[in-house]
Amino acid sequence: MHEKWKRARALRSAATDAENHLWRYLRRENLAGFKFRRQYPIAGYIADFVCIPLRLVIELDGGQHLNASKYDATRTRDIEACGFRVIRFWNDDVLLRTESVLEEILRKLGEA
Repeated sequence: MHEKWKRARALRSAATDAENHLWRYLRRENLAGFKFRRQYPIAGYIADFVCIPLRLVIELDGGQHLNASKYDATRTRDIEACGFRVIRFWNDDVLLRTESVLEEILRKLGEA
């Protein structure tokens, strides 16, 4: 198994509370029938969630991202260079404002 896939599998096993919470809504085509994958390798990175047919990546950011804006911008640019759109949400928003997050995801999916 390629190293990126091993790392993705390990990340799925160690998912954050926010990732597990959002996954409940995205898995098994629960969100308006759209299929998502989690911890999926793209452009040398491992995206938190991706809807491959519509080329949409969802990234969840915790407090560690406050000091990583330059890295996150490079990561986003590299993923977008592969033809994906990237949207980001703070973990707190996923946990405390789930409906708003889901509405924004659906809006982005509708733009495809």
